Amino acid sequence: MAGHPRHATRSPTLSSHLPAQARGGSDPSPGSGLARFNALSPEAAHAALLHCCGSARWAQRVAAHRPYPDSGALLAAADEASYDLSQADLSEALAWEFPPELEPGASYAALLALRAAHSEYERTFGHAFVIFLDGHTPGEQADQLLAAIRRRMGLELDEERAISADELRRVAQARLADLTHWLTSADGVSAAEFGLFAPVG
Repeated sequence: MAGHPRHATRSPTLSSHLPAQARGGSDPSPGSGLARFNALSPEAAHAALLHCCGSARWAQRVAAHRPYPDSGALLAAADEASYDLSQADLSEALAWEFPPELEPGASYAALLALRAAHSEYERTFGHAFVIFLDGHTPGEQADQLLAAIRRRMGLELDEERAISADELRRVAQARLADLTHWLTSADGVSAAEFGLFAPVG
């Protein structure tokens, strides 16, 4: 059984937009990332999807509905699986999230403040803070993160879990877009051959 993505480098990196090849509605071309994703073995697809969302049930559902005719169908299936997460599934996914990483350039003071805020959040809610960041500069990201953590620290547990679930859904979609983009640029070498989604001990 594949190890969980928290124990491996999570890659590709997050993206705030769909790559060009993921926007079309036609059948995936043979060399496209979506076609390569469709062709992965069940085990490799499941392991790859765990890098997008840490719920084993989510990954299983998205993998089981392959082949996808286009990126819209893939993202719709991912959304459906996200909305259908049980509380146990959500807890599993949240347990394997890391605090959002800032792009290089954030100030040392901002990083210290964020570290303290993340620690306080995790003590309060029992999991990492999850938010979808969409292409702000490092300074803007730090401010956005701090403001969001402070705002959400005042919420009741049930309300915060609902927000975290929706942010996780958006983050998973961005990671899926990155996954198909990475597979498109892999020059014919499969993800399993690269070892990116290989089982981790």
